[in-house]
Amino acid sequence: MNERFIKAIEGFSKASKEQKLDYVASLLSNPTQAKADFKGFWHSDSSTQQRLDEFSENTLTNFAFPFGVVPNLLLNNHLYMVPMVIEESSVVAAASKSAKFWSDKGGFHAEIVDAVKIGQVHFIWNGRADILKLHFPELKRLLFENTTHITSNMQQRGGGILDVELVDMRTEEPGYFQLKARFNTCDSMGANFINSCLEEFAQILKDWLQDAPHFEPNEREAHVIMSILSNYTPECLVRTWVQCPISDLGVHEGMDAETFAWKFQKAVRVAEIDVHRATTHNKGIFNGIDAVVLATGNDFRAVEACGHTYAARNGRYQSLTKLDLSNGMFTYTLEVPMALGVVGGLTTLHPMVVYALELLGKPSAEELMCIAACTGLANNFGALRSLTTTGIQKGHMKMHLLNILNHFHATDAEKAAAVEHFKQHKVSFNSVRELLESWRQAPTP
Repeated sequence: MNERFIKAIEGFSKASKEQKLDYVASLLSNPTQAKADFKGFWHSDSSTQQRLDEFSENTLTNFAFPFGVVPNLLLNNHLYMVPMVIEESSVVAAASKSAKFWSDKGGFHAEIVDAVKIGQVHFIWNGRADILKLHFPELKRLLFENTTHITSNMQQRGGGILDVELVDMRTEEPGYFQLKARFNTCDSMGANFINSCLEEFAQILKDWLQDAPHFEPNEREAHVIMSILSNYTPECLVRTWVQCPISDLGVHEGMDAETFAWKFQKAVRVAEIDVHRATTHNKGIFNGIDAVVLATGNDFRAVEACGHTYAARNGRYQSLTKLDLSNGMFTYTLEVPMALGVVGGLTTLHPMVVYALELLGKPSAEELMCIAACTGLANNFGALRSLTTTGIQKGHMKMHLLNILNHFHATDAEKAAAVEHFKQHKVSFNSVRELLESWRQAPTP
């Protein structure tokens, strides 16, 4: 092991940005070049760069990802220009192709099933459960009344605490109970709001046990383990779908509409019964969802965690999509939970997030849920369409052609010629290398 990494670093977070950069660069093979490259990604405007630095901790530079768009995505009879932040060109291309395919077939449709979020106070209490449950309505009233200083603004916007229930988990762990609360956080993702309410709940619970006359002296202490929102929000749910007569699907790479629909249905069925395929199937959905979530300054890790948990809600990890071919109709549906926000967080602080939301027409949180979900369905449809016809690599590798050319330091002229060449030839890493070598070894005229 390199000895530079053996010793712990003292006081790194207190060092200046320049000092941090100097130290990190010293660990790399070419410190001078590394430092220059890190600084090359700094924003030209110092105030903007300072704002970006303050989004995180121990910031050295900015990590650039492409900001692309899907034009003409028709959703609920409204055209959107959808921003996507992702490093994989084929994802944006697939979503765009699917948007075009469905644009003359009614487009995408979406609806919010519900927009409820969950938070929990986990605590250990070794008293008489029947007495706790009997007097819980009294505690519940106090939980609502004594948090109004936190909830009043949210209530004015139509949200707030919806309900609180006492959950007895003693069959899983001795003395384990939960206060499980349901929230509506309107257009904010609501994590800070929910966590503030939950921490207040924990103190109200402790105080109530100390003061209420219903409990014996040995029942007056609750050991609060933690108070935290849950990223699993099965009631914060969006449903999106596309639909058309099977005959309107047209011909796909020589495959008639009925054969395509049959093969597509079998592909979806495989993702319902095989966990290996289901994982990749759902990953294709999140290719689109994550790119929109990231572009709009939301937490794609929370969205992914929630979606994958939902995919396993029946005890086995399965496809998030369903296909119905009844009555001669092709109806492809995605149902996925996600908690998004359009106020708070980075929504007014990150300049690209501001532009992304403006491109979308400054949507509500529920509208953004619909947009993200239908982009995920668009990506998934595009992937299955390729898989069941030409195969995934034909289009996928052509989208990666420029990356391969850049790997071999191709000139602009070589890139242009290679793009033309591979319109008629199969792209692979080796085929690109061999083509460039043949050109570079040819005698100069």
